[in-house]
Amino acid sequence: MTEFLSATAVGPGGAPAGGQDISGFDATEARKQWQVVIRRFMRHRLAVFGMGMFVFLLFVAFVGGAFWKHSYKTTEFPRYSSPSADHPFGTDLLGADMVAQVIRGLRFSLQIAITVALVSTFIGVVLGAIAGYKRGWVDAVISRFIDLVLVIPGLVIVVVMARSSFSNVAGQSGSNWLIVAMYLSFVFWLSIARVVRGMVLSLREKEFVEAARAMGGSTMRIVFRHILPNTVDVIIVNATLSVALAVLSEAAISFIGLGVRSPDTSLGLLINQNRNELNLHPWLFFIPFAFIVMVSLAVNFMGDGLRDALDPRQRRVRA
Repeated sequence: MTEFLSATAVGPGGAPAGGQDISGFDATEARKQWQVVIRRFMRHRLAVFGMGMFVFLLFVAFVGGAFWKHSYKTTEFPRYSSPSADHPFGTDLLGADMVAQVIRGLRFSLQIAITVALVSTFIGVVLGAIAGYKRGWVDAVISRFIDLVLVIPGLVIVVVMARSSFSNVAGQSGSNWLIVAMYLSFVFWLSIARVVRGMVLSLREKEFVEAARAMGGSTMRIVFRHILPNTVDVIIVNATLSVALAVLSEAAISFIGLGVRSPDTSLGLLINQNRNELNLHPWLFFIPFAFIVMVSLAVNFMGDGLRDALDPRQRRVRA
């Protein structure tokens, strides 16, 4: 021990007593939490690939139409043209360019998915946090309502609501993508609320919450200032995965004719419109389907990466 201390003792001017030069070594700097999260995420190759794919799809959906040479409104091309240099995805029944149609359908599908993720996450986080913190009759009412609705398959609820909406506005036309997004949000917030409620139930007994309560903090301040920031990892992952689930759910109800309707469109509606062409013109069916798969894979890869990066218990991707 004496030899170790003498070898590492610091002499005048901060130099080692033994004459060793350590000027080339930098002190290790402590990384902040967000830096660790980014580092872990960037080491997850599938997550980085998924993020790149999702950014590319967002660019195509919201900017691609301005760069593509054909408009989705143009229907002067030959009907059912095979994929070619001028029409890489061919043309449809009306003679419209399928690239322009897919770009527009992708934009509406992503609009619906992102809206569903934001709305359902907000509702689920607020109600789940209140139920977990207040407990008592508040928790009982919210939890029993969630249990009651979860007994019924979510897709069935959305189909019934959409069918009722269609019967009420029969013969009318207009944009309805936001209505479809609200239907899906009504179902998606339930699972998020249950997850947040469970985490809040465990966090409400922690010492920092007891201290905030002893200092006279209000319920809203304790919940939103002290408890919810400690659940942000779960919230972000659930919100991310909701995008993929919303894309698939919207495609399902649009495929059976109870989702998005003209003048709006979506990838699911494009598949529905071309379902009878599967044998003669299969590209009209499989190209929109391929974009649905790409969105789902990209978001799921991102969700896996975020879960590994935000959860300190994960060791698959080391920082």
